[in-house]
Amino acid sequence: MPSKPPRCPLCGKPREPEFKPFCSRGCRDRDLLTWFGEGYRVPVDQAPDGTADDDRFDDN
Repeated sequence: MPSKPPRCPLCGKPREPEFKPFCSRGCRDRDLLTWFGEGYRVPVDQAPDGTADDDRFDDN
């Protein structure tokens, strides 16, 4: 059984090599603007006081 060709993660159209993993400059730019506008977020665990529960960057 042949595998399905990869699709654009935004609109579902077939991907174009020039804009991989997207199908067009429009979808690529729309994704970038979503990142710039903080539409995507990387989840972090929050401590009860509302700060990130991560001491890797403490100076101590």
